[in-house]
Amino acid sequence: MKNKLDGVEEILLMGPGPSCIHDSVYEALGLKTLGHMDPYFIDIMDEIKKLLQTVMKTHNRMTIPISGTGSAGMETCFVNLIERDDPVLILINGVFGQRMQDVATRLGADVDSLEFEWGTPVIPEKVEDMLEKKNYKIVAVVHAETSTGVRNPVEEIGDLLRGKETLYLVDTVTSLGGIEVAMDAWGIDVLYSGTQKCLSCPPGLAPVSVSDRALDVILGRKTKVPNWYLDVSMLTKYWGGETRVYHHTAPINMNYALYQSLFLSVEEGLENVFRRHLECHNMLVRGLDDLGINMLVSPDFRLPMLNSIHIPEGVDDAEVRSKLRSNHKIEIGAGLGPLAGKIWRIGLMGHTARKENVTRVLTALKEVLNK
Repeated sequence: MKNKLDGVEEILLMGPGPSCIHDSVYEALGLKTLGHMDPYFIDIMDEIKKLLQTVMKTHNRMTIPISGTGSAGMETCFVNLIERDDPVLILINGVFGQRMQDVATRLGADVDSLEFEWGTPVIPEKVEDMLEKKNYKIVAVVHAETSTGVRNPVEEIGDLLRGKETLYLVDTVTSLGGIEVAMDAWGIDVLYSGTQKCLSCPPGLAPVSVSDRALDVILGRKTKVPNWYLDVSMLTKYWGGETRVYHHTAPINMNYALYQSLFLSVEEGLENVFRRHLECHNMLVRGLDDLGINMLVSPDFRLPMLNSIHIPEGVDDAEVRSKLRSNHKIEIGAGLGPLAGKIWRIGLMGHTARKENVTRVLTALKEVLNK
């Protein structure tokens, strides 16, 4: 019987995620498994919390990795905060804003949505207009919209909410570890991310941070959190406090990998990490310009780690991506929703953000297009 794992190839991951993984992170995954209540594993848990606080720039004591991918992080935030008929404002300019809307609606919230053209940022003045009309329990936005490559003005939106009781919920799945995320300074109450983007860890964990103010709201709910597995009031007893209370069997080796990936980022220095992403982005933009390929997003709101580019006229989207994968062992992403067939998404996330990788994808793209 042939083992299918023998056929797994090394692919240069330059799509919207997952990203390439550092060898030391793979080595961490292969370490001996400890029990989820083992005292040494608890020491590792404590260090993961500290490293996440550093990368998120927060002092929140409830800063932990949820056992699940980034979407589990999103579910955690909404399911703990929302009770039926709670007024929620979702700011949408891509797929992942729409996903927020879907989850909040499923939970019975009174959801208002403010939508913007895909490829353009959220406009704070329009958010301000909505805030003058209604008091919201939650305002939610995606920092780095992976479906378009847009960086939303999270800090400016946070300024609009200062002094209000409204909780500020932000998706940082693609931004965390690639550009600055300053949770406390920007007034963010609840934040979630994923491990497989700029943190360059395999998919499987979702870093989440909850402010004390938001935690008070969760602990003061009139009804139970409807999802047992993601109930923050229970998870706090496993991830914090002097006496750890068993909640679920954590993915031990994935936590090893997250620890190592965070360690690498902090060791390199966050500003150096951000600079590396930006330099690779600028190099890619120049190279694409030489090929006559334009960017979707205006320079002021482009993400360095997720580059959406217009597909040249007359070029077959799927054929080019297929040839990059089969002939050059490179993965790039397709467009989603209204941008399907119109753009490619090239990821420069985490360990993928290396100049040699930019050169490789530009060379391969030029060859495929010329043929």
